Amino acid sequence: MSHLSELQTAELDWELVDGIEVPISKQFGDVYFSKDNGLLETRHVFLNGNDLAERLSQLNNYQYFCVGETGFGTGLNILTLWQLWQQIRPNNHSHLHVISVEKFPLSKADLIRALNVWTELKPFAEKLIEQYPLPIAGCHRLSFPDERFSIDLWLGDAQDIFPSIPKTQAVNAWFLDGFAPSCNPDMWQENVLNHIVRLSDFGTTFASFSVAGILKRGLKQHGIQISRPRGFGHKREMLKAIWLNASQEEADTADSKQDITIQNESETASSTAAQRQIAIIGAGIAGLSSAWTFAQRGHQVTIYEQNEPLSGASGNPLALLNPKLCPIEQAHEHLMTLSWQHALNFYSRFKAFKPIQVQQIALKDADELLGLVEQYPENVLTANTTLECFPETELPSLTLHEAGAVSPHQLRDEILQHPNISIKKAKISRLEPIKHQTMLWQDQQSIARADHVIVCCAKQSSELFENYPVLKPIRGQVSWVENTNQPLAPNQAHSYGGYCMQLDTSQMILGASFYPNRDDTEILREDHVHNYELIHSVFPTYAEQLPSVDRWQGRASVRAQSLDYFPLVGKIQNTDDIYTFAGLGSKGFLFTPLCSEILAALILGELCPVPQNLLDKLNPQRFQKKVKIKKPYFSA
Repeated sequence: MSHLSELQTAELDWELVDGIEVPISKQFGDVYFSKDNGLLETRHVFLNGNDLAERLSQLNNYQYFCVGETGFGTGLNILTLWQLWQQIRPNNHSHLHVISVEKFPLSKADLIRALNVWTELKPFAEKLIEQYPLPIAGCHRLSFPDERFSIDLWLGDAQDIFPSIPKTQAVNAWFLDGFAPSCNPDMWQENVLNHIVRLSDFGTTFASFSVAGILKRGLKQHGIQISRPRGFGHKREMLKAIWLNASQEEADTADSKQDITIQNESETASSTAAQRQIAIIGAGIAGLSSAWTFAQRGHQVTIYEQNEPLSGASGNPLALLNPKLCPIEQAHEHLMTLSWQHALNFYSRFKAFKPIQVQQIALKDADELLGLVEQYPENVLTANTTLECFPETELPSLTLHEAGAVSPHQLRDEILQHPNISIKKAKISRLEPIKHQTMLWQDQQSIARADHVIVCCAKQSSELFENYPVLKPIRGQVSWVENTNQPLAPNQAHSYGGYCMQLDTSQMILGASFYPNRDDTEILREDHVHNYELIHSVFPTYAEQLPSVDRWQGRASVRAQSLDYFPLVGKIQNTDDIYTFAGLGSKGFLFTPLCSEILAALILGELCPVPQNLLDKLNPQRFQKKVKIKKPYFSA
């Protein structure tokens, strides 16, 4: 994706038309919405052009419907669609999802100013603005579960973005928007249109204000049927199109063609859209996060845990969301950077979360770390001087202003209160695929069946499979200690190879030791010493005032890490509906919200919020060995 590192926010002029401020792009010399009435134009061209009022109102229970858009702009089209969805959506668990691409995103201030025009859209605009992402290239998923509505905002050049989107589900309707072909020819090139069609299927519809020849030819060469009804306002024509298969093409009129589309959507949905029974094995953060993601969509989730929830590596007193950001040109496909923004949105819904800042200290490659300040958007990172720091350190550092901390046990309690989630104490010893389900066994007894199984047992995941990818154990111990005489700022953490922050008003938590290929979990004094030496190496004066390590408390656990450091997220083998989610290393709380959305896309048939090359890196089958479910063994 060569152009994604060049992401810039839109540069705007403003023109007052009949008392309405109309934004005009300096980059393209075109208006963002009609000077006549942009809201009415959106309804006429994109909503009516795709017959969305009828199609959305007829969605079956648990049916997923996806709208694609080629230019996000001010978000007017999506907000208008959202308003329609709220008005006509059926009273069931159907879900509306939008994917939209934007090369020059508006700054948040300009977005607010542009959307102030549309007072009737204000409730939707406020929710959009609250989650509006930083102008960083890549896919940003915005979720509104109470509305059964979500948006994937892909920031970057359409020529790079569309080829990278995995087709885990077809787009049902397209808003072919963006600036006019004469102003922005790149958006309408054959490469873009080819991938728009790749992401579509028979029955997909298309609508555009433009009837330019390049667009009509690009669609027709794929066999897509085009009509040109009257446009909005002074525009004589608009484009309306539908992709019909051979049997549908025999229909006599455009109306009957559209009726066929709606009927086929309903028939397809009736065979695939239903409440699913999801079995999750393991109640660490991977299992809990996955359970929440499916439960929020209305599916029934049962978690099977042999010990207690959070009994493994996820059960420390505090989890720190502290990404190591990559150079900005890699952000669009960097798992940690993509996960960072998504995780902050996800956890902010829970009382267990609190926003904090993290002082990231450069132990080496200081120029590389501090250089990130100029690469990322304003106010994301700030370089520190040694005089500003408490505790005092002579090492260079920067502050990440958008970070967070999670109280795992409080989060666990909030997740397990969800009415669609239940938890059972059981050690699953075998999985047996039967027809379209999987049977779960405990010892020699079958205890449940499920439509889908997700194995979230960290290193123990291999006990259920032959040739499971190697996960190496890493022992880690955190420590906590009284520091009432010199407490740290409650809204700040410090990262230096280890980390420290306030656990509560009187105690500081710090750690963690890191011992690959060890799986012992006793609390060891030598690990307390290790954690002391870590903090002493960066904050010597502060560390020397802490109580003796003999008075420290702690917790040791074992993380699981894959050989290539990427988690395992996806189907174990193509023939069975059994998935795994493991190998999160020390970044479990950071990775799981986004990875859970990836799992939901793969299992439920939704569009995926990461590019194809990153999805491939997460695929458990990347290690090539054929993974098999372990055969049963019963002693005589």
